[in-house]
Amino acid sequence: MAKIVVDEERCKGCELCIPACPKHIMVMSEKFNKKGYHPAKQIKPEECTGCAFCALVCPDIAIEVFK
Repeated sequence: MAKIVVDEERCKGCELCIPACPKHIMVMSEKFNKKGYHPAKQIKPEECTGCAFCALVCPDIAIEVFK
């Protein structure tokens, strides 16, 4: 099973990862990081295929994908 790790402090909440995910399992967190942004987070991790589209579109390199 694939695993996504979002560096919440690095994420600026640009939301580019959300439409990039073919499984629609990336959302914005309700909480704020130290910079005042809502970081991205993964829901339904069991559905992740590890395609890494989310990580590829992230301009801040805040997403890592592990297979």
